[in-house]
Amino acid sequence: MTLSLRRIALPLVLSALAGMASAQEVTLRFQHFVSPNSANPKYFIGPWAEKVEQESGGRIKVEIYPFMQLGGKPTAQYDLIRDGAIDGGWVIPSYQPGRFPEAEALELPFMTSKSAEESSQAAWEFTQKHLMDDFADVHVIVAHLHGRGILHTKGAPVETVADLDGLRMRGPSRPATALLKEAGATPVGMPVPAFPEALAKGVVDGGVIPWEIAPSLKLDELTDSHTDVAGDKSLYNLYFIWAMNKARYESLPEDLKAVIDANSGAMAAAWAGRAHDQGDAEGEEVIRSAGHTMVVLDDAETDKLRAVGEAVTTGWIEEMTAKGLDGAGLVEDVRAMMGTYAGTVGVGN
Repeated sequence: MTLSLRRIALPLVLSALAGMASAQEVTLRFQHFVSPNSANPKYFIGPWAEKVEQESGGRIKVEIYPFMQLGGKPTAQYDLIRDGAIDGGWVIPSYQPGRFPEAEALELPFMTSKSAEESSQAAWEFTQKHLMDDFADVHVIVAHLHGRGILHTKGAPVETVADLDGLRMRGPSRPATALLKEAGATPVGMPVPAFPEALAKGVVDGGVIPWEIAPSLKLDELTDSHTDVAGDKSLYNLYFIWAMNKARYESLPEDLKAVIDANSGAMAAAWAGRAHDQGDAEGEEVIRSAGHTMVVLDDAETDKLRAVGEAVTTGWIEEMTAKGLDGAGLVEDVRAMMGTYAGTVGVGN
């Protein structure tokens, strides 16, 4: 090749290589720990993956693995993402008690709206203000909350706070188990995939979860009674992040990062919340159709439980203050942020 030809060919080769780089195709493997027919995977995670694939022009392929099929336990999900064992996944920070204490402010009793769409938007705002440093070793796509927490029991229904006395009840987080304990129950902390077996074997008499997950856990077969509280506040809630390995995200070409970014943040928080609200409506109907006893505590009993919740919140603030955190400020921010979105989309059913 003559020198002049080299001068012509080299830029063409470099241009071609640059074009290949800009057209890079990637496969991202995400996992979660529940049925693909549960509300979040069905109405958020799956559609989110499809939207990312479409908006990337097919250059991003998102593979979703339910039931922890890529390995590990739900309690280790954050570390699996951080360490690059998986590209991304759905995380419940409270499954590692004490590791992310500020996040517990969102899970305290009677703190959140019964609408997951409303409360998830507030949760994203709170996450941006208080939690991004805690999650600095992963790339947070979205943070959100599930819908209203419900008491589910075998046998007789919980119709008064006194009915909780002595019941062995599954709880997902420190705030939830503290509420159950203060109300007289014996709390048993466990991830949600372990709940059905614990019910079937009599390890627990019931537990707290939202409506949407009840059918996939076969609570229409394993429980008999279900209790909500009066008013527009949820008995308790649980905080989630949908996150990606930081190095994997940063390795993406800028235009593919932009696709992920466009499907992140406040928009995605509202979307994830709507998924739970839709799942709650469907799950409640499945349980109702099974002929189970459905109870809403009256105002007087709800006020008693609310007083128990206030004691839990006060204790939590004191505990955080002793750790050098501004527990009172965190609670104040949650309440203010929840107030910002209250009534914006209606109460979830």
